[in-house]
Amino acid sequence: MKRLLLLFFITLFISCNNSKNSPEFISTFSGNYLFNTNEIISVYFTDSQLFVKWRGTKDIKPLKVNDSTFYLREMNEKFIFVTKPTTYIKLAEKREHKGNTIYFSKLEEGQKTPKEYFDNEQYDKALEGYLLVKKNNPNSRSIREDDINLKGYRALRKNNHNKAIEIFKMNVALHPKSANVYDSLGEAYWASRDTTNAVNCFKKVLTLDADNKRAKQFLKNYTLD
Repeated sequence: MKRLLLLFFITLFISCNNSKNSPEFISTFSGNYLFNTNEIISVYFTDSQLFVKWRGTKDIKPLKVNDSTFYLREMNEKFIFVTKPTTYIKLAEKREHKGNTIYFSKLEEGQKTPKEYFDNEQYDKALEGYLLVKKNNPNSRSIREDDINLKGYRALRKNNHNKAIEIFKMNVALHPKSANVYDSLGEAYWASRDTTNAVNCFKKVLTLDADNKRAKQFLKNYTLD
């Protein structure tokens, strides 16, 4: 019995020590990581042990698998911490996203989410963030074409033409092979009385969808050639 108790405490001691991380690891990976266009994952350390804050829940303690890999039960995912060529978290491959490698890039100090930049009308920085999310996870729900287009039309219905144009421009950058996003951008330009850019957008629609009746009709009505 005493031997079993001793073995238990030795195992517990080793487990506790193994959960601790090196000062270099702590310095490198402490910070915020871009989860999607509107959410971050915060990684921090207490007593050299790694903790995560995600979607309002603090002090999530992942299970340490090895020096760079941790299992997060709340996501049912393994986090692999990587430093080259940049610092990021990589999700270990699993059946649910097989063939789709997903990354969460570490944000610089003071860097915001793409949505925060967009809400502050910092559209260039917002676009950089949206494109980063697409690069890290092309199937992210937060960059779906239809959802972004819906936001653009909400702004358009409120006669907020500039905001609608910026939203549709972002959708064009994210989905450049879609005729629909150029159609929407053209409509927003037309609503703002920018005929030149509207015409250019509808011409682009026809290069992607030669049979698009709406684009043909618009160009017939508003161009001479």
